[in-house]
Amino acid sequence: MTGLTPGWSMIDGAATAWFETSSLVDSVALGRRVAERVPASSIDVRHSGLQVRLNPDEDVAAVAGGILELGSVASEAAPPRIGLVMESPHPEAVSGFWHSALGYVPGERGALSDPLQRDPALQIRASSEHRPLRNRMHVDVVRPSAVVEQVSPGEPGGPYGLRHSDADGNEVDLVPGEPYGDGPGTDGWQAVFSVMACYRIGSTAQQVAVADTAATIATEVGFPLVIDLRPGLVILDSGKDQADAEAHGLNVDVASMARRIQRAAQDLGAATDPMLPRFVQFVLDAADVAAVRAFWCAVLGYVPDRRNDVTDIVDPRRLNPVLVFQDLEADEERRSQRNRLHLELTVPPGQGRTRLDAALGAGGRLLEEAPGLWALADPEGNELVIIDGT
Repeated sequence: MTGLTPGWSMIDGAATAWFETSSLVDSVALGRRVAERVPASSIDVRHSGLQVRLNPDEDVAAVAGGILELGSVASEAAPPRIGLVMESPHPEAVSGFWHSALGYVPGERGALSDPLQRDPALQIRASSEHRPLRNRMHVDVVRPSAVVEQVSPGEPGGPYGLRHSDADGNEVDLVPGEPYGDGPGTDGWQAVFSVMACYRIGSTAQQVAVADTAATIATEVGFPLVIDLRPGLVILDSGKDQADAEAHGLNVDVASMARRIQRAAQDLGAATDPMLPRFVQFVLDAADVAAVRAFWCAVLGYVPDRRNDVTDIVDPRRLNPVLVFQDLEADEERRSQRNRLHLELTVPPGQGRTRLDAALGAGGRLLEEAPGLWALADPEGNELVIIDGT
């Protein structure tokens, strides 16, 4: 990498920047400039802007220059990124379980990462600490039903008959998705909590054409569609539950929008891969849901789901995973047991202290501090590590 330009930060191993825009169509126009210069980049198109993530060996200045030609410069702060850390006395004994359940691939330093670079990475770290009680945090992963049948590690249990545990007792709810809609007009879309279609494409020109068409249709109907561009792919995503009118609160028929997009993408020669859609979220048990939820909103910069009967909190830009909170009886023994799972939040350089102050103001406790790193706990002991990027 030749060096970072203003507005770019190293976040979780990638040069990352955010560009403000006024529409999905404008975001696609910026994305085109990036894709033409670096086809291997990760480009996240949103109705309010564009996130770009580049591998360390790419020329950030060249990419930034191409975007600057359209009159856009990176915002002062790149978006943060969330990762999941799991501590285990025998990391190799649990790695295969999570590799299969999540559909991730091995990465650097023993990490498992999403090959599509959308969902949070999982670090499995060696630990000698004995933690006999069930975690207060677990993972939900929703994948197409055919995939779930292939990767299921055994007979599931839990309250919904979907839960599996690794060798250490860490839990995942492996949820089967299903085709979206009632007819062939939306058969390329999968309902995996969100509604998602993954289009295989053969060139950058085709990729941009599919993205631009989807953005134009979504803008016409007034829906904030999530569009992610990856090498050889265009991923279209409603966001969790956003196909439901109660959740999105808009005068939009999402099924009709999906039919229009599918027809247009097929006309452009793109075909969906029904095995690729995947949705990952984290679920935290809490005796005082309101207090714990307020902490995580403050430190992550998330907002509550608009529905009164739903505990979800979401990233306003839909770049990081959803967090869900569920009631836990006030079991002091279980609450005092330190989790084997915790989250890491990597932020742009100089932003860590601001996030820490927000967390402490919302009832958090500082556990440990080192240069550029702060370990803290929420009001019930669930842990988060804040890391300043570079």
